[in-house]
Amino acid sequence: MAETTYFPRRLILAGAIVSGVLLALAVHMLGARYGLDLGGLWRSDTSEFMPAGAAIAWWLIATVGFSGGYFTANLMHSAASGQIPQRMRQFLIAVGVLILAGAGQAASAPSPVPTISGVLAGLAALCLGAVMAFCGAHFALRKA
Repeated sequence: MAETTYFPRRLILAGAIVSGVLLALAVHMLGARYGLDLGGLWRSDTSEFMPAGAAIAWWLIATVGFSGGYFTANLMHSAASGQIPQRMRQFLIAVGVLILAGAGQAASAPSPVPTISGVLAGLAALCLGAVMAFCGAHFALRKA
């Protein structure tokens, strides 16, 4: 019987964080295209306390970063032993490619967000995605 092998925990953690951050940035770019703008928090021209689109964008980016890190860490932990079916692997690859292709298309078009606000929103999405992806990967590895 074949011996079960596992990736080193630091490699799984790094891969899960990178995957979670990329998914969080892709969701940020797609959300900005459809009006879910993180930069709405820094605008002074609105009379509202916090625009609903900015709050939804924060939660959406945090959720995608956390779940991307969590599921990637679980998949990488079980992939070395061959526990992932071939169809599931192909489905996950197709979903990842479609999300990143959509984000690339959204990023190539002119931005509806002013430049400084867009840069700050991008950095905030990067940091939020990284922290949440780390938390998701840490919880997944702790459970495993």
